[in-house]
Amino acid sequence: MKSRNIIDSFNYAVAGIIYALKTQRNMKIHFGIAILVLITSLFLDFSRLEFLMLFLTVSFVMVAEMINTSIEKTIDLITEEYHPLAKIAKNVAAGAVLISAINAVIVGYLLFFDRLNSYSNIILFKIRNSPVHLTFVAFLLVIIITVVIKTIAQSGTPFKGGIVSGHAAVAFLLATIISFLGKNVLITTLAYFMAILVGESRIEGKIHTVFEVFMGTILGILMGVLIFQIIG
Repeated sequence: MKSRNIIDSFNYAVAGIIYALKTQRNMKIHFGIAILVLITSLFLDFSRLEFLMLFLTVSFVMVAEMINTSIEKTIDLITEEYHPLAKIAKNVAAGAVLISAINAVIVGYLLFFDRLNSYSNIILFKIRNSPVHLTFVAFLLVIIITVVIKTIAQSGTPFKGGIVSGHAAVAFLLATIISFLGKNVLITTLAYFMAILVGESRIEGKIHTVFEVFMGTILGILMGVLIFQIIG
């Protein structure tokens, strides 16, 4: 029962992310920029510390925007009339988002400007020999793309129901990554066999249809091939 409550709490949290993405214009902009920044980071020679700074900055902006949305909705629930304290609360929350956005611009400038200013060095510093970075970015992109697809389709959460199976997408992404890194037929076969079992369990549990698992499978494999074969 405790495990079920944890899973439910996770799904409620993801539902909140989807709501903010679906209803807040700024959140859509943040998600779009986050995807662009993560893809661009694949071509640049970021150290682990720099990538950590980038990830924390992206997260900080989104968290600030979601807190701002929560405050606005709470105030609207309490009162529909104009009140100076309500105005102050909304303005302060909006100010927090502005500070996070300014911080993101500064961090982005410090991390990207010198690298993007010299296009000839981008190819030389591609992170082909950094499978940890590639794996993390690929995993994060699959999650974000799944959230976006389900938000547009207005169905499910990334890991429960919906037009694309998040479990299948992640499972087949990891299987594809293992096949590229392992370069062994047996290891590749076992990895995809485990991914198939994940997809089959989603169908057996009546959480997803065969089509939804298939869509997740395609997303995971395509993202793995894109990141490790084309970019890497």
